[in-house]
Amino acid sequence: MPTPRPRSSKRRSATLPDRGFLMHLTHYDPRWCRAKDREEPFDPKLGNEIIDTMAEAGLNLLIVDCADAVRYASHPELRRPYTRPMSVLRKLADRARRRGLEVVPKLNFSQSGLNRHNHWFRPHHMLFDQDEYWRRAFLLIDELIGTARPERFFHIGMDEDHWRSHRQYVAAIKTLRKGLRQRGLRTVMWNDSAIRYPSGEAHREKALVAEKAVPRNIVQLYWNYRRLNVADLRRIRDSGFELWGAPGRDPKNVSAMRRGLLRWGGKGIVLTRWFPCTQANRDELLAHVARLGPLCGEA
Repeated sequence: MPTPRPRSSKRRSATLPDRGFLMHLTHYDPRWCRAKDREEPFDPKLGNEIIDTMAEAGLNLLIVDCADAVRYASHPELRRPYTRPMSVLRKLADRARRRGLEVVPKLNFSQSGLNRHNHWFRPHHMLFDQDEYWRRAFLLIDELIGTARPERFFHIGMDEDHWRSHRQYVAAIKTLRKGLRQRGLRTVMWNDSAIRYPSGEAHREKALVAEKAVPRNIVQLYWNYRRLNVADLRRIRDSGFELWGAPGRDPKNVSAMRRGLLRWGGKGIVLTRWFPCTQANRDELLAHVARLGPLCGEA
């Protein structure tokens, strides 16, 4: 079979329009959950340093993983020992905009007893897509929108979902997308189709099912921290989605992802580093952004 030709030579030489970094005010996964009882609050001073470093490195999109790191007026029961006032998020977003960064709030609505990505929502996480679940979810979304004032996007997570069936997974994405569209925002979600390890096959299957069933104006953020599979990029883009990529922390993978996205019509690239934004991690976080940020924007 002949190799498909790229869409145009112009795209090969362009710069990706959206170049971002995912900043964690907090996060939920098995490793983070083991340390929740001693988790330190998000450090706003370091957050500002990261924003400044992003701007200097040529990045222009700040995704903020909020979860239960801020106090919600509608849900005071979500307050934890490390929770900070909502004003911390407002000041962070204002700083980002002053440095030319667009702000994208993130809440993860994946359902999994193993990965626990939506356990920030406890005690309501077990409502499992009932009307009450979505009513509460959009109250929180509205508070983040009112505080962070995103221009275009809201990130809904949805990676590594174990508990939903394929039908339920698609229905949840559609519910979130509909509500965000009513609020004038586009949906960004993780795309799990790069997963190849045996216990993750369910996630890959759901991603492939969702690609055929969800509205095409949802941004697919394809994460692949190992060897890039160009066929995945081509499939997602040819399905009609806006395509972004998350390449992890290997400089070679970052450059390969950027080249693949440019060749196959991608629009964005997002750097990630999965540990707390606290002073103990300051040097590594700043170095990560300073080292890899320029690789995202090279023509």
